[in-house]
Amino acid sequence: MPSTRNRQLKLDLAELHAVCEANYVRFLSLFPDYETSNAREFLVGDAQVSLEVTGRSRYTTMFLIHQRHAGERWLGSLRIEVRAYHDAGMLEVGSFQSHRRIRPRYQYPNPQMLQQDEKVQQNRFIADWLAHCLANGRSAGTLCSRA
Repeated sequence: MPSTRNRQLKLDLAELHAVCEANYVRFLSLFPDYETSNAREFLVGDAQVSLEVTGRSRYTTMFLIHQRHAGERWLGSLRIEVRAYHDAGMLEVGSFQSHRRIRPRYQYPNPQMLQQDEKVQQNRFIADWLAHCLANGRSAGTLCSRA
C-alpha cells in the first residue's frame, strides 16, 4: 500500500474549471471597463488594490493584481498575474508572488515545498480574495479628496 505522502494527486478538472469560471465573473465585476481602460484602483480596508492590463490579444487579456497595505512591513504585498480567457469565460492564475508557471500537479515533497495541488489552491485563493474585494472594496477616489 503506497504511503499518503507519495500517492499521486488526482486533479479534479471540473472543479478547477468551475473556480476559474466564477473567478472570471468576479474579476470582470471589479474591472468591467478593462477593454477601454488599462487600470483600476480601489481600497479594501487599509489595502490599496490595483488591477492593470499588461497584455491583450484577441481572446486573452493578461492582468497584474497588486495589493499594498498601509502596514506593508508587517503584512507585505500581494502580486498576482492572471489571464482572462474571454472565449472560455475563465480567469486563471499565471504567477503568484514570485512563483511562475505553476504546474497542475507536483510530487511532494519537492525542493520548492509547493503543495501537490498548488495551482488549484492559488485559484481558490483568488476566488476568496475576489469575493472579499467585491464585498468590501470601495473607490480610492473618495479618499483622494482628503489630501
